[in-house]
Amino acid sequence: MHITGHGTPCPYGKVIPMANKKLTGRILVVDDEASLREVLTIMLQREGYEVETAVDGAAAQELLKESDFDLIISDIKMPKVSGVELLRFVRAHAPETVMIMITAFSTSEEAVEAMKLGAFDYITKPFRNDEIRLIVRNALERRALRQENQTLRQELVQRYSFANMVGKSAPMQEVYSLISKVAPSRANVLVTGESGTGKELVAKAIHFNSPRRDHAFVPVNCGAIPETLLESELFGHEKGAFTGANGQKAGLFEVADHGTIFLDEIGELPASMQVKLLRVLQEREFRRVGGTKDISVDVRLIAATNKDLAVETKEGRFREDLYYRLNVIHIPLPPLRQRSEDIPLLISHFYQNHAGHDVKVSEAALRLLLDYPWPGNIRELHNVLERCLVLGSAECIGVDCLPPQVRGAIAGVPAHELPEEGLDLDAYLAEIERELLLKALERSNGVRTHAAELLKMSFRSIRYRLAKFGLDVDE
Repeated sequence: MHITGHGTPCPYGKVIPMANKKLTGRILVVDDEASLREVLTIMLQREGYEVETAVDGAAAQELLKESDFDLIISDIKMPKVSGVELLRFVRAHAPETVMIMITAFSTSEEAVEAMKLGAFDYITKPFRNDEIRLIVRNALERRALRQENQTLRQELVQRYSFANMVGKSAPMQEVYSLISKVAPSRANVLVTGESGTGKELVAKAIHFNSPRRDHAFVPVNCGAIPETLLESELFGHEKGAFTGANGQKAGLFEVADHGTIFLDEIGELPASMQVKLLRVLQEREFRRVGGTKDISVDVRLIAATNKDLAVETKEGRFREDLYYRLNVIHIPLPPLRQRSEDIPLLISHFYQNHAGHDVKVSEAALRLLLDYPWPGNIRELHNVLERCLVLGSAECIGVDCLPPQVRGAIAGVPAHELPEEGLDLDAYLAEIERELLLKALERSNGVRTHAAELLKMSFRSIRYRLAKFGLDVDE
């Protein structure tokens, strides 16, 4: 994010979509028959693939030590190193490479063994070219999908990595430290903070940096599910357990087995469900509604609330024993007003994600954003930035795109402080002057004489100031 004074141009950013690519790949053909190698090479090159050949398994192993291939098509019966032995080598040294086996017998033991070892498919001689083309394409699509899934998983882990959560302030550094320490453990975690501070983001960061990252993360809003349905949602039900239970249903604790369940708004949990949740935490098992069999689960629980559970416990609205079970590790999240130095980073992060480019912010707008108390925290900031993205300039955030509750600070209630890095006073005052002129014109329906009266200045003076900002309007 860049801060600009009055009149400084703001460059546009642009997102360029990636073009769809034709399926391509590097293919290694391995066979001791020269004629078969030649036929496959010609056919695959016509399909647009890059093809290399090896006369046997031993030669293929040497090539694989120096080059990477997306797909290997190999005969099973070969001298020196067989196709099955080559498959074992590939699984050990190039596990992302897909293999298709060629055999003279459709039911050969070697072909069956190759499939068990992880070959994508096998083809029997004699084969049709169309058959080869289809199997090769399916194999490469499978590999591309597997790579895409791996990339998406890595991006997901990176997205929720505590190291990439937005904020450099001291309170956020403490949050990062706690996440780092608690993520590898099985300990229950209680995340507290005002609404909109990002409690679910912290829960995801813990999960995706834990050994459970490859299993489900299941969020549950305890305050959004009716009390009559909550037990069935969490623990599931058997067929006929109640009216409308037409079949067996697994609960969210079963869905989260070996993963993490995130119980948001845990302070809204009814007393009857607090007892049942306590049993799950103690025994690691439960029964479906209408069931007679205990179901064991291995679930890590992360809970969150904007309430003070210690107070709720003292006043009898929350079970003390459950509170201590949940509060093994406590991560308090600071409200945005206590980490205002993170606001420029949050603005930059929002625009990069939603507009594909960074944004400049006028000094006057930035001071208003820093002075505002943000009762809705980061969620409210995102709403304000979305408004600016839609109603304001894509180049720059100015005062005029901010909502009334944020612009209210212009009237001087609270007083502005001088930032440590200083500011361009002329640009800052010019931005405020422009905003007040706009407000006066809006209130007077564009009549300049009335606007001048509101601002306690002469008609000549307001005409000069409006012209200075390019705001002159016809009477």
